Amino acid sequence: MPYLSLPSDAIDTASFRLPSQSQLLTTVPSTHPPRILMLYGSLRERSYSKLLTLEAARLLEAMGAEVKVFDPQDLPQPDAAPETHPKVRALRELAAWSEGMVWCSPERHGAMTGILKSQIDWIPLSIGAVRPTQGKTLAVMEVSGGSQSFNAVNQMRILGRWMRMITIPNQSSVAKAFLEFDEAGRMKPSAYYDRVVDVMEELVKFTLLTRDVAPYLVDRYSERKESAEALGKRVNQKSL
Repeated sequence: MPYLSLPSDAIDTASFRLPSQSQLLTTVPSTHPPRILMLYGSLRERSYSKLLTLEAARLLEAMGAEVKVFDPQDLPQPDAAPETHPKVRALRELAAWSEGMVWCSPERHGAMTGILKSQIDWIPLSIGAVRPTQGKTLAVMEVSGGSQSFNAVNQMRILGRWMRMITIPNQSSVAKAFLEFDEAGRMKPSAYYDRVVDVMEELVKFTLLTRDVAPYLVDRYSERKESAEALGKRVNQKSL
């Protein structure tokens, strides 16, 4: 039978919205290059996650994106320094600037590194009324010293969801990374390299597709309801 009525009396009708295709159509789409922030998870002098990130950055720039790579050197551990620390402030400004991100980590002890996790932990879900990551696209990559694994990218996907990002379907996992780069730090031709091209191409497409409608895509019934209740309490309070 058709469900013609609201599903429950628990629904707040003032906050309930019917999804609309027209809201997903932008009359004046953005024309500036997609803005992509890239984070990597190692401080080694020859860091393969950094080399892979830089290779991906070259591809993104060739595809028309504006790219900024954050250097995690001297970034303090979360809660070990104030939010006014220059590196923290720089990271948060880049997060706010970006329309999409790439996270790349080595797999260490079956997980992403603390270097990358610290960067993500310094980006809060909310800064005042601004949500630095909500609705932005995300691509995840990892490098490993042994056989191919997906532990780090799987962890990053969970984090991307927690940060309310649009994590693209494709991903890159480069096994035995020490064999995949030449002395100059450039990635050698291989199926791994082809996958990186695929991932960056997909990231640019998803960013172009979603960036103008991201606020609508992540608009939530529960938050509209909560905001309405908070407004009602403020307006109806007996004294100011």
